[in-house]
Formats: sequence, structure tokens, C-alpha cells
Amino acid sequence: MIKTIPTPNPKQMQFLQATQKHVGYGGARGGGKSWAVRTKAMLLAANYPGIKMLIVRRTYPELEGNHIAILRSLTVGIAQYNSTNKELRFVNGSTIKFMYCAKDADLDKLQGLEYDIIFIDEATHLSEYQMKAITACCRGVNNFPKRIYYTTNPGGQGHAYMKRIFVDRRFNERENPDDYIFIQALVDDNTALMTYQPEYVQQLEALPEKLRKAWREGRWDVFEGQVFGEFRDDPKGYKNQRWSHVIEPFPIPETWQIYRGFDWGYAKPFSVGWYACSHKGVLYRIRELYGCTGEADMGVEWTAAEVGQKMYEIENTDQQLKGRHIHGIADPAIFAADGGESIAESLEKCRMYFEKGDHQRLPGKMQCHYRLAFDEKGRSMFYVFNTCPNFIRTIPALIYSETDPEDVDTHMEDHIYDEWRYVCMARPIAPRRKVIKQVPRPGSVEDPLELVKEQWEKENYFNIELF
Repeated sequence: MIKTIPTPNPKQMQFLQATQKHVGYGGARGGGKSWAVRTKAMLLAANYPGIKMLIVRRTYPELEGNHIAILRSLTVGIAQYNSTNKELRFVNGSTIKFMYCAKDADLDKLQGLEYDIIFIDEATHLSEYQMKAITACCRGVNNFPKRIYYTTNPGGQGHAYMKRIFVDRRFNERENPDDYIFIQALVDDNTALMTYQPEYVQQLEALPEKLRKAWREGRWDVFEGQVFGEFRDDPKGYKNQRWSHVIEPFPIPETWQIYRGFDWGYAKPFSVGWYACSHKGVLYRIRELYGCTGEADMGVEWTAAEVGQKMYEIENTDQQLKGRHIHGIADPAIFAADGGESIAESLEKCRMYFEKGDHQRLPGKMQCHYRLAFDEKGRSMFYVFNTCPNFIRTIPALIYSETDPEDVDTHMEDHIYDEWRYVCMARPIAPRRKVIKQVPRPGSVEDPLELVKEQWEKENYFNIELF
């Protein structure tokens, strides 16, 4: 049987041809992501009889509307859908399973299951933990390819993870950079949509600024729901400290006050940040100690004594901190004894002393905003050394709570934010007039990947022999 599929646009073709283990696609609205997922799944089903695939979205209605109903109509005569098992089975034995993951408990459905290919559609709607739990099922003792395909837009709880591995390409020791590729697709790349609904571009242009930058321009540095959208990491400002909060390290004058912020964690990460305060009241985050395993929001499970000893070693070896009087500020919860020795008392035995930080959440959040604001010369009241990667990674990724729209979502990786907030509350400043730097909007995105094969460029359609 021969099925005819419309010719993909160049970006979709790159997605279909990619052979890396982790393939990211999208970055903006209207890039043809769902079509690419369905087409790739059908191609794999045709070329690998018996292959097992999984398509995941956050909710079942999204699965039904974007994939199940359409795939059922496209595969009439060559596949049958089982509504009980939510599985599409092809006549050659290949299968596509559909699963939703709205919460961590939904992952129980994956117990003991194996898939050769996994598609996570709208991946940033899922958390990093959920994505990693799902992709752990990509395994099997056979000769089928083992790949994970992610389609995604900026924003959502998985934004930081997608940005790290696909946009920033910052990998940990367990990740092989050669396994990852990201194909940026904007609405302009979707030739079919531009032909049949050209007004969609105007709809995106009319969106509020944050949504427009994310959905129209594919910007990953700002997105709707982001708490600290004003945070800027621009290498052009690393030296002159203008229009960038991230800067290069410099020697701290001996007369500047040093603060140590601390947020305790055991199963969750702990965070220690050292800050220098200039005579003008500008705060600089100059060093950090973050107790994370490298997995999503997972602590290293150090005891308070181990954390205190490490802090003591740093302050007695780091040339910026050695010999300084350091003012410690911590989460008030570390002073709770609960019938035994408190965290604060354990730290004191390591000569690490703290006072209770001001735990008011909304005033503390506003102090962070006040410090991030730029003046008309592009100067801020807060900077972070580019040697503090965990601050730079987690702060821009924080999103607002669904239950308290004025506060940070505490289910996010907010430990660095908490100790930063305590220090900001120890040196409060008045609101400053916020100035937003006008950044030129990007034009067309150059595509460094290979062009589509010449014969496919010349054809309006290409045929796929299914069975």
C-alpha cells in the first residue's frame, strides 16, 4: 500500500532526517511541530516492522486533538486504534502508544515498559523530572533505533531543561553533546501555514511582548509566566557592566562588606551564595556552593556538618573571601531545634554563623526586582559573576505560582532564589525607575544544517511505501 504525504518544509525535513538520540524541534508557535511528530512516527512504523513508539503530551484532550484523531484518519486500512489501551497498531506489528502526563503520579503507567522511540510533544509543559522518567523507558534488546524527539516552545516548567540541553548546550558529565541536536523552526518556516493562513503571523505580532518574543521570535531568554524576565545575560556587557547582570569576576576591595546567604536542603539542594556589597550599595554574587546532584532538583544529601565544613574550607582558601568578616544570613527554619540540635547549631560547630533572614516572600521578591532594574545608563544594583552557573541557570527559569500569581512557584528549583532573597532583604533599597533596553528584533534565522536533497526540493509530493 502506498501513502502520499505532503512534502515537508526544509526544517521539518531536517527533523525527519535527524539521527541523534535526542532531537529537539521548534522554538516558536506555528513551526509545524505536530505534523512532524505524526509524519516521523508513520515513517518509522513503515520502515521498522514491530517497532514500539510512545507519544506523550500533558493532557489526554491534547493527545486526542493533535495526534490520535488525525493519525486514525491517516492510517485507515493500515492500522487499527484500540481506545482501551490507547494504542495504534499497524498491520506490520508496529505500534504507537499514547500517554498523558499531567502530574508525577501519571508516570506509574510506565512501570516496566520499554519503547524504541519516544516523542514528547510540547515538552516544556512537563517538568525535567517527568521528561527524564519518561525517556528512561527508551530501551530494548533489538536492532531498532533508540531516539527521543522533543517538540517545544519557550516557557513552562520544563523551559530551563530544554534551554540547557538544546539552546545553551550546557551538558553535565553524563550527557554526550553529540547525542543532541536542536532544529529551530519559526512560523515563517511553515510554508503550508503561510499559504493557507497567512494572517497567523499578524496574530502572533499582536501578542503581548513576552508572548510575542517567545511564540513569534522563538526567544528563550524571555517568556510568559517568567518571574524575573528582566534578568539579562549578555556577553557584550560582561566587562563594562552595562545591560547585563552577568559579568566577569574582578578583585573585591577589602573595605566592601561580604554576605553569605544560605538555604538548607538535604533531599533537595542546599544553596550558599557569597555576595560583596560596594560602598554604593551594589550587590555582587561572587561565589556559590550548590548541593545538587545534577539531576532535576535533587540534593546531594550532605549533613549540616558536611555543608558547614565545606563552607569553612571555601572561606579559608578563596582569595576573595579569606580573612574577611562575613555576615551570614539564612532561612529562619534552620534555627528550629525540634527536640535536637538545630541546623544552625551544627553549622556553628564549623564556625559558620548566621542570623535569621527576613522571610517575607513578596517584599523579598520585590527587592530582587528593584535590584535587577537598569537605570538609563544600563547600570543595575545587582550583578553575578559568570563563575556562578547555577544562579544564571535557575533564576531566569522561575515561573509564577498557579495558586498565588504574585509569588514564585515553590515547586520549581527555587533554593538559590531563597538565599538571594534573604541577602537582598538584609540590604533593602528603594524602587528604581526601570529602563528596558531596546534590543533589535531578530530577522530570519540562518540555517547551518544541510539543505534538503535536491530531488525532494523539486517535487511537490513524495511517496512512502508503507507495506
